[in-house]
Amino acid sequence: SAFHITAVDDTGEIMAFQHKKHQIYAVQFHPESIMTDHGVEMLQNFFKL
Repeated sequence: SAFHITAVDDTGEIMAFQHKKHQIYAVQFHPESIMTDHGVEMLQNFFKL
């Protein structure tokens, strides 16, 4: 695979990975979750970009 897993959760689900040669990164994150502090604010800031 061209990707390297960089984070997993307690159940083994992949939470983050990166490309081995290029600066491409991915993370599993749900800012809209009620358990995420400042999630709505993060989404609003993202949409302003």
